[in-house]
Amino acid sequence: MGAINGENYINRLNALNNEIWLDGEKLEGLISEHPVFKGLIHTKASLYDLQHNPKIKDEMTFVSPLTGERVGLSYLMPKTKEDLIKRRKMMEHWARHTHGILGRSPDYLNSVLMGFTSSAAMLEGQEKCYPENLLAFFEIVRENDLSLTHTFITPQVNRSQSYIENTNEPISARVIAETEEGIIIKGARLLATQGGLTDEVFVFNVGKLVFGEDETFSFAVPSNTEGLKFICRDSFIGGESAFDHPLSSKYEEMDSIVVFDNVLVPWERVFFYNNVEVAEKFLMQSGFHHFAKSQVLIRQIVKTEFILGIAELLINTIKVYEYQHIHEKMTEIIVGLETMKALLEKSENDAALDEYGYLRPAILPLKVAGYTFSKIYARLTEIIQLIGASGIITLPTEKAFHSAIRSDLDQYLQAATKPAKERVKIFRLAWDLTMSSFGTRQTQYERFFFGDPVRLTSELYFNYPKKEYVEAVCTFINLK
Repeated sequence: MGAINGENYINRLNALNNEIWLDGEKLEGLISEHPVFKGLIHTKASLYDLQHNPKIKDEMTFVSPLTGERVGLSYLMPKTKEDLIKRRKMMEHWARHTHGILGRSPDYLNSVLMGFTSSAAMLEGQEKCYPENLLAFFEIVRENDLSLTHTFITPQVNRSQSYIENTNEPISARVIAETEEGIIIKGARLLATQGGLTDEVFVFNVGKLVFGEDETFSFAVPSNTEGLKFICRDSFIGGESAFDHPLSSKYEEMDSIVVFDNVLVPWERVFFYNNVEVAEKFLMQSGFHHFAKSQVLIRQIVKTEFILGIAELLINTIKVYEYQHIHEKMTEIIVGLETMKALLEKSENDAALDEYGYLRPAILPLKVAGYTFSKIYARLTEIIQLIGASGIITLPTEKAFHSAIRSDLDQYLQAATKPAKERVKIFRLAWDLTMSSFGTRQTQYERFFFGDPVRLTSELYFNYPKKEYVEAVCTFINLK
């Protein structure tokens, strides 16, 4: 089939009839028309349509080595610096289309799967590992442009380091049986963003130091697999009006708990299972982190550019550009933006071929960028709040501008450079990004995008090459 368009995505998603639960009710009917999901679904459809835009088609797709059809460039396994640049340009197109707000645009999971698959040879000869299945699944996804969600977080029953689950019924998803057809999974995983809104669910382990063997696995199954259900959190959509809720009406992604109720995973969809050593090694030594973090950094740069644009628009609207504290705040955003851009450039400039012949972006700059953005994002949104001040709070709705009080609004909510309605539209955008339930979810999402920032700090400390700097100091003070 090759690269799909938006209509293909919507029709395929509607046909799946995935089991999705929202507010205690099982959803029925066309998911693409549900008020909680249609904004996101049509936004994703517009991304897929970009793959067929004649002006940028060559920057969005490449020729499949298997079929000769054009497929999405985020599936490209890079072997040269030119390949890395092609991938970046494609991701920038999708990120700019959604202003970096959509954390799970399709290229993220495509990059995750590609990163794992590029290192599939690591699984060869290992017990209960099936690298050929991973390679076959990647080709299916690439050639059919399947959409993916992933889930890897175990339920937060007890976060102490010594906790090992010991219950009669599984809480954390685990293998409870093996059959001729495959493995049986029972239990739950957390935080599948866009869970139920994709073709497939990709499952793997990350972030837990102590595993039971039956909790270590990687597999993929269709989202409508029998026994699989998605339990959604409350929606953060404020309403359908793009004036009142310019971001949440389009980009609310929804997060879900994934419940596996005796789900059969066919053997051809199992990549590995019941192997603690492989689960930990494959995650850390494969291309997963390199390519996933690179995609995320590209998106976060675009998002920071969007924030800078909002901040400057606020400043010009109410004419506060003469104040030095405003200059300082804007400089903070600029420094953050340029730091992230420099780290992306360094990751590409220092890219190196791995043992399988694929060019991985350098991981250290990407780790530094991930840590940096998890710290500065909340400050970026705070700066928007501080510039907007009380103006972000006293905001009427679009409906109010079509009522008997329109003349009052025009008189009392006008700005130095904008009429009242335009001013309110600008400030509602700032509010939706930083103060609405959607906006605060964005802050928490970026803060924990790659896990606990404290754990990431320790990982960066232990993995950073410090020896030569210590030796230089020792040489200076004649210390052996």
